[in-house]
Parts: sequence; C-alpha cells; structure tokens
Amino acid sequence: MSSRLLDLLFSFEPGATELSVADLSRRTGLPHPTTRRLVIELAKAGALEQRADGRFTVGIRLWQLGTLAPLTESLRTTAQPFMEDLYTALHQHVQLAVLEGTEAVIIDRLSAPRALGLVSRVGGRLPLHCSGVGKVLLSHAGTRVRQDVLDGELRSYTPQTVTDPQILRRELAECRRTGTAMVRGEMSNGADSVATRILDGDGRVVASLSVVVRSGSVRPQTVLPSVITSGLGISRRLGWRPGVKVRDG
Repeated sequence: MSSRLLDLLFSFEPGATELSVADLSRRTGLPHPTTRRLVIELAKAGALEQRADGRFTVGIRLWQLGTLAPLTESLRTTAQPFMEDLYTALHQHVQLAVLEGTEAVIIDRLSAPRALGLVSRVGGRLPLHCSGVGKVLLSHAGTRVRQDVLDGELRSYTPQTVTDPQILRRELAECRRTGTAMVRGEMSNGADSVATRILDGDGRVVASLSVVVRSGSVRPQTVLPSVITSGLGISRRLGWRPGVKVRDG
C-alpha cells in the first residue's frame, strides 16, 4: 500500500503539477478504481488537493512537510542573502542546485522579469553534463557517478552541447581544480551559465550556485568573481574554512 501511495505522489513533477485520476492511473500503471480510492485517501489526509475541474495537485500539508528537509532548507536560508546580492547586482537568473542521482535539482532561483526564458524552474531537474550547476556537481560527485553519467546517454540539447566523453572528462577535471564552470549555449540556445561550488565544513560539495545570462549581454569572465565570492560566503556560513580540503564524492 505505502509503495503505491508513493508512486502516486511521485507522479507529480515540474510540468505535471495538475493530474487527473486517469493521468495518475496511466503514470503509475495502477487500475483506475484503485487509483481513485488511493487518491481520495491522500486528499483526505491533505497530501493532495482537488481543483474545481476535478484534477489534483500537491496539497499544502505535503508542501509543508517538504520544507522540513534539513539540507535544502538550511541551504536555501543560508544562500538567500548572497543570491539576493547577486540578483541585485546583475539582474539575471541566480539559481541554487543540489545533486540527486544523476541530475541536478534546482532548489531556489531568483529571476529578473526581463531576463531570458529558461527551460527549468524551482523543483526542476537539469542534466549534469551540459548545465553550469550540473558540471560543478558532477565534477565533485565521485568517480562512480561520473562514470555512470559519461557511460550513459549524453543528450545534445543544442549544437554547442558537449557530448564527447573525453572532452567532458577534461572539462570536469578543470572544474574540480577551479571549483567553477562556464557553459556557453549548451543547455539552451542563447544562454550562458557561470557556476561555482558550495562546500560544507567537511569540504564536501553540497550544492552549486550559478548565474544564467543572455549570450552576449555580459561577459562570463566579468560575472565569475562575483559568483565565486558568493559561493565562498555561503560555504563559510556552512562551516567551511580556507585550508579545509575539498572532498570528492
């Protein structure tokens, strides 16, 4: 029973935030009557909410539970003033991401109204091999995760996407050395990303911070110092100090 309830809840994702019973039945493979019964139970518990059109969304009680996750909430709280400073200075997208499996998950973002449109949003996922935050996280994720990603499908999103494993290995090695990544048009045409790592007190890379700008509007090299400084500031708040060795994995 519990696994089926989780299957229903995990059916909701960015781009699929409002689902009907039929949608949920199709996504989980559960019979329609079973799906309806379980969805009603979840709605009664406040985990789901039913809209006027009959479709369901994640309920407020489930959202409140999610905010208690210690890693993401402490990161968001700690990073917020630094992200606000970057946003105020640059008026571009500023985003914070963590590693989950073989993808980067955006846990917070500030966006200027006139900044370029992005394919991702808070709660959304980005590939590790061609996004700024993704390359930073992948480069520090450990040998096994890197190998899984490099041996897997390296999807090409634009003509600029790097999909050659050997080139990516060299890029990731440089990223480990500098703690930064600059990605030009690999994830979205016309979008450049400048990213840096965020460390905890033990030297583990727990997140990545990035600024995404319209190609040609700002030289990535001019943005990099500000992004690095913000990343170091967040890391210090998390307990990191100069001299603490950066850990891999």
